[in-house]
Amino acid sequence: MAERMRVRRTNKKIRLYRHELKFYINYGEYIMLSKRLQLTLNADKNAVASNGVNEYFIRSLYFDDFFDSSLREKAIGVDNRDKYRLRAYRHNYDELKLERKRKDSGYILKDSILLSRQECDYILDGDYGFLLYREEPFAREMYVNFLHKGLKPCVIVDYVREPYVFPYDDVRITFDKDIRTGFRSVDFCDSDIPTYPVIEDGLMVMEVKFNKVLPQYVRELIQTVGSRSAISKYCLCRKYE
Repeated sequence: MAERMRVRRTNKKIRLYRHELKFYINYGEYIMLSKRLQLTLNADKNAVASNGVNEYFIRSLYFDDFFDSSLREKAIGVDNRDKYRLRAYRHNYDELKLERKRKDSGYILKDSILLSRQECDYILDGDYGFLLYREEPFAREMYVNFLHKGLKPCVIVDYVREPYVFPYDDVRITFDKDIRTGFRSVDFCDSDIPTYPVIEDGLMVMEVKFNKVLPQYVRELIQTVGSRSAISKYCLCRKYE
């Protein structure tokens, strides 16, 4: 699990390309691992205690172009690709993220800006002009992406995340539970839309993220987990259309 680290240099800072490993685990594996991590790692500061664990709700609205390029590129295994999404946490639709997740030769890089509810509504109405007046360079990049790629809302992805962190090399381990699709609804800010589970009962996704090297201490904590899987929640939810 130890590989070289990539960086992206900008005029202002160096941003890290991170490793992201994904695994399907069953409920029995989750119980064992969750208890182990509760005793050895810290819970993410943004998580809230619920049913004996620290977790929070995530909703994402993914965008794709007319040709479903993001969906097709993932399906055929294109190594360098982008995904675009709006993201809300804990059912809070007044402060959101507009995000691009880039995969580059097996490494992950995320760019994002915070949006207000009004700015979110502009995007959902197909009005991207305000992005040109934001000071962040990424906002202007997203304006170009929306305009020239013709990005449109495709699918809502909901799940509950239980996160743990380890300070060395910014390690983050998460359990993503109750993954659900909004089916054909893209009403991002409506918490009451019907959603449907996309993987069989008892399964969930564990993600392991780190910068350069996964510490031996953490590797030993999760060594009982099986093989990695090329999991995409976006693709899981799109298949139910």
